[in-house]
Amino acid sequence: MKNIRIGTRKSALALWQAEEVAEKLQELNYTTEIVPIVSSGDKNLTQPLYSLGITGVFTRDLDIALLNDEIDIAVHSLKDVPTKLPENIEIVACLARDFPQDVLIRRKSAVNKELHELKLATSSLRRRAFWLKQYPETEFFDIRGNIQTRLQKLEEQDFDATILSLAGIKRMKMDIDYEFLPMMIPAASQGVVAVAGHSEKKEINEILAQINHRETQICVEIERNFLTTLEGGCTAPIGAFAERFEDKIRLKAALCSLDGRNYIATDESFEFNEEENFGAKFANIVLENGGKELMAEIKNQI
Repeated sequence: MKNIRIGTRKSALALWQAEEVAEKLQELNYTTEIVPIVSSGDKNLTQPLYSLGITGVFTRDLDIALLNDEIDIAVHSLKDVPTKLPENIEIVACLARDFPQDVLIRRKSAVNKELHELKLATSSLRRRAFWLKQYPETEFFDIRGNIQTRLQKLEEQDFDATILSLAGIKRMKMDIDYEFLPMMIPAASQGVVAVAGHSEKKEINEILAQINHRETQICVEIERNFLTTLEGGCTAPIGAFAERFEDKIRLKAALCSLDGRNYIATDESFEFNEEENFGAKFANIVLENGGKELMAEIKNQI
């Protein structure tokens, strides 16, 4: 097998993810080369993602490189990957999920404020909506950029706190204080590093299957099936988190209106089998309980 070319975004966190995949392939005695590629999502740091009008803003350029044979595989944060993939591209492997949670980071001057008093910076519709469900009077600010950029803006600009993925903080070994947010259900597949491959590159895909973490794969496929059945793409306020407990899987998921006032949730435990699409099953229950009308309302507002 020749050298495996690993495509990745250029951010420090993305490069960390690529290095993790490279290390696992090297443990199997394959040589690797990391190929950094600037993504569209990294080029435009002023507009919130939902206003760009497209899904896959962080993955599109890597998809093109994969299809053009400039790279052999592409490494992503799976929550950034649309549920509908381009023709001939597939998710071939998932690494074990580490930290799925959202956490609150405060600026120093706001450490003693109550949660309902905070002026909050986030461009995530999900994080805004779930927060508004609890604290409907909150003032929001848009914020984009990598973790370091966001933390710098937090100290320099006129807001009190921001919400980040715990996975990024842990992977970058950042020594900062954070608070868990029980009202937040993570984005589908948050905290998971995924490897995309070309469907026609059978040899490489067989190699990648050796580094796949099956339990994580099962859980994120349920989450992503829930998401795609609701037709949420990567922008609607939808949370979905599946977790295995012994012989059962528990799925906690919710759809929320943009203003936080309408919230439709499901919390189900079940025995997994390969034949049944559990993500679609529970998403359809949400749709039947008012989710269809709520999704139409959200799409009109976006």
